[in-house]
Amino acid sequence: MNILVIDDEDGLRRSLCAYLEDLGYDTLDASNGKEGLDAMHTVLPDLAAVIVDLNMPVLDGYGFLQQARLEAPELPIIVLSGVGVVDDALQAVRIGAWDFLTKPLHNLSVLAHTLNKVIEKARLIRENREYQTNLEQLVHERTAELERTRRQIMHRLSRAAEYKDNETGHHVIRVGEIAAVLAQALGLDEADCANLRDCAPLHDIGKIGIPDEVLLKPGKLNPVEWKIMQQHCMFGCEILGPLTSKEEAHSSCEQWDRKDLDGNELLDLARTLALLHHERWDGSGYPFGLAEEDIPLAARIVAVVDTYDALASERPYKEAFPEEKCLAIIRESSGSHFDPEVVEAFFANIESIRSIRVRWQD
Repeated sequence: MNILVIDDEDGLRRSLCAYLEDLGYDTLDASNGKEGLDAMHTVLPDLAAVIVDLNMPVLDGYGFLQQARLEAPELPIIVLSGVGVVDDALQAVRIGAWDFLTKPLHNLSVLAHTLNKVIEKARLIRENREYQTNLEQLVHERTAELERTRRQIMHRLSRAAEYKDNETGHHVIRVGEIAAVLAQALGLDEADCANLRDCAPLHDIGKIGIPDEVLLKPGKLNPVEWKIMQQHCMFGCEILGPLTSKEEAHSSCEQWDRKDLDGNELLDLARTLALLHHERWDGSGYPFGLAEEDIPLAARIVAVVDTYDALASERPYKEAFPEEKCLAIIRESSGSHFDPEVVEAFFANIESIRSIRVRWQD
């Protein structure tokens, strides 16, 4: 364990080094602060402590302290200076000294005690830092594991709804993947795109609550059945976390747009999408008749993607439409059903969208 002694008194310096070597320490010595810094550089980070005088030529103890604090902030430094200089001691402690001893040292055991104390303090600081680092890493790993588990559960929950009318479950995967592509094109950051990819597949989770005779009816729904079908938005909301009013729903949308959420970010987003993916740009949608930018961007994106993929997919009540017809419907619905900006992003990324449909085809 290395101890650096810095003092311009040769005799005292040699005496201190000899005493410390008798205690089992390895020593280095310097006659001024500049030499002390040079010596310090040769042994860091294996330097256990420094003993430094204040009044020295070339670079005094204050100058050494200030520079050493910058280069090695956790290095224990003991100041050794003349009797009766309390103000000097206080100034030295303010700029980084760990302790202060006065000359002459009549009892060197005081130095040994002080040295043991500061070295032990440094050890505890080092161990605490390592503990905190390890703890933070452990928390990070556990949080990441919890996040992976949460996302896996949400994915499987989305499949549960899709199996009722599309046993492959690929529709919800396509909706998530395409929604993420559009989100990126519209300037959302990487985290928002990832969240949308994971949450968009839950947009139809409320279909779990729709009777099979309505959900799987091979034909057009009558007005009563259509009212029942529309309830899947509220059902989905209730499954993921209840919203009981238009005002509360609107508040949730604004919260997601501001990233100012009170609950779990993923569930808040999934709940918003389940509730509002059938709202329309012109205000004629359901369940609340929200219009334009009162509908959160994520729900506007999913509205386009869900409609496109549903048109292009076979369902119990319809055959899959040709791509040309699907694209024509999307384009014609810009400004009425859909946000024109989202539709523009859709067509700008049509090749990526086609690739996703091929990769996840039913």
